[in-house]
Amino acid sequence: MTIKERLEEQERQTLSPFAKLSCETKGREKPVSSDDMRTEFQRDRDRILHCKSFRRLKGKTQVFLAPAGDHYRTRLTHTLEVTQVARTMARALRLNEDLAEAVAMGHDLGHTPFGHAGEAALDKMIDGGFEHRVQSRRVVEVLEREGEGLNLTWEVRDGIEHHSGKVRPQTLEGRCVHLADRIAYINHDIDDALRAGIIQAEMLPGHAIRVLGSTHGQRVGTMISSVVRYSQDRDDVQMEPEIWDALMELRGFMFERVYSRDWACNETRKTQHVIAGLVDYYMNYPGQMPNEYLEIAFREGTQRAVCDYVACMTDRYAVQTYQKLYIPPFFDGIG
Repeated sequence: MTIKERLEEQERQTLSPFAKLSCETKGREKPVSSDDMRTEFQRDRDRILHCKSFRRLKGKTQVFLAPAGDHYRTRLTHTLEVTQVARTMARALRLNEDLAEAVAMGHDLGHTPFGHAGEAALDKMIDGGFEHRVQSRRVVEVLEREGEGLNLTWEVRDGIEHHSGKVRPQTLEGRCVHLADRIAYINHDIDDALRAGIIQAEMLPGHAIRVLGSTHGQRVGTMISSVVRYSQDRDDVQMEPEIWDALMELRGFMFERVYSRDWACNETRKTQHVIAGLVDYYMNYPGQMPNEYLEIAFREGTQRAVCDYVACMTDRYAVQTYQKLYIPPFFDGIG
């Protein structure tokens, strides 16, 4: 018996009847040689971990643009927090941790520079709109490995695309990620907003705090425990209604006091100007893009290629590229 076969047997013996067994995957779009060391979902996790798009997450904004401090979240640290929350829930529910981990690690690979501000800018400029969840699936299916894609299993690709939005993932492991994303971003965005002095602890809605807890750790723990209690031995993954309502109350508070405040709107306008400038330039001069995007332009059109190129940029690279394209170099010495 190989190590992979032993792991698959352990899944059959220990996981919930509602879990997705790796040996029962719907498979990949292209056949691959067997791996005696890892299950199919472990292979997916490793492919995501080692891809370029995953490394770029460290240079992409979560909420705070170019923060003056080392402890604010980036898209990479957000991804790691989502992964840990999803794994904790999957383990407690006897679901497939490897599948939950792979989906969580890949869920934001398609995010733009400048977080949701960049996403909103691209959404306005691209025919048919832009959603990072759809772009994340495109990254793993089309853009990675010079156009070959990562060739992930169907379950991981489904979980990545539907980690947000109205359509829920087909697997319970994907639904763990769907909830873990919300648990992570609401709580760590509160933490970052407190650190930045944008809000104070006493401003948080009293009812939600009484239900969920007064500290970051208490709130995360309450939400995870609620999901596990409510979903135990069920063919679904959900949060208890009272806890969910408290989470939504916190979310509404964050949109009102943090995400939509004047400082955020000012930064949004700046980043949208950068995104618009990049899109406009490369739509007019597509030949200036790297060869891999020229191939996309040939196959799928210039706009599709420009969208892919700009969406893949880190914050720093987007700003540096914009400066190179639009700011005369002699201004660097003026001061």
